[in-house]
Order: sequence, then C-alpha cells, then structure tokens
Amino acid sequence: MVPLMADIRDGFKDIFLAGVGGERANELVNNLIEKGELTVEQGKELNTELKHKANDAFGQMRDEALAAQLQAMTPEQRADFVAKVNELANKVTDDAAAAAVKDAAE
Repeated sequence: MVPLMADIRDGFKDIFLAGVGGERANELVNNLIEKGELTVEQGKELNTELKHKANDAFGQMRDEALAAQLQAMTPEQRADFVAKVNELANKVTDDAAAAAVKDAAE
C-alpha cells in the first residue's frame, strides 16, 4: 500500500502545482480520507506539505517578479524604490511597536 500512497501524494502534488489551489486540494484530500484511501493523519501531513509547497512557489514567483521589475528600472528608479520600501518598513515597525505598547497598557 505504500507505493499507492506515494502515487497519490505525487498526484496531489502535480494537481496542486498545476494550479488547482489550496482549497480544491483540501477537498480532494478530504474526499480521500472519507473514502478510506488516506488516514486522517496522512491527510493532515499531505495538506501541510501542500501548504509548504504553495508558500515556496509563491515566494519564488514573488522574488522572480520583483527581480524582473528591478531589472527594468533605471538606477535612479531603483534608489527611489529602495527609499520607499525603507519608509514603509519603518512605518510598519513603528505601527507594530505602538500596538505592542497599547496592548501592554490594556
């Protein structure tokens, strides 16, 4: 039965990577659990693995898109972009610190 499980997992990975998406992949896993083709624990493991793969794929796509955008910029545009990102990062940091102080005061 182990080879079947490997085939099922590989099939799900292929389906997921082909763009089925997390919600649909979840439904497919739940259907296999209901049919007894996967145990609940195996389903949880598969869902976790699919989520990690989705996050990795999203991160890679985001990085590639950002790199392409940066390559299309002039040096001046890149400098402006970096300054804007730093400004936004500082704002997020300041907002988080203010929220932490507020939560501590409550």
